[in-house]
Amino acid sequence: MTDLDDTDRALLRALAADATESAGALGRRFGLSQPAAWRRVRRLEEAGVLAGRRVAVNREALGFGVTVFLGVKLATKGRVSLEDFEQAVTAIPEVQLVQHVLGLFDYRLRVVARDIADFERVLRRRIMTLPGVGQVEANVLLSEERRPGPLG
Repeated sequence: MTDLDDTDRALLRALAADATESAGALGRRFGLSQPAAWRRVRRLEEAGVLAGRRVAVNREALGFGVTVFLGVKLATKGRVSLEDFEQAVTAIPEVQLVQHVLGLFDYRLRVVARDIADFERVLRRRIMTLPGVGQVEANVLLSEERRPGPLG
């Protein structure tokens, strides 16, 4: 675990909000020189605290208006390995997230689709035909509110 001071936490919050902010802008914002801000960000990256920078894509602007969370229980864990299922499910472009979980289901998937009819097509033709799929439960996302994480 890396020791973080208040400035490190402020830098992390700023980068979580906008990962494109430059070291110079971060430095001006938090009273650091550009090189000092850059060194702090670099140290956070090297320590594994910053694990990459991502761009948020507006799925609706791309025509994907439906998000569904699927719980998937494998029917035959003995015959079909978890790796086989994971390899097959990650090849489906509409599946945006694959989480191996503990509980009623073995996996939680986030699936995007253009509309409900498109989701039904993906479910029937791609997901239900995956190796070992047994029970599936779908939850359609109605709204989403992003909240600050543990540093917010």
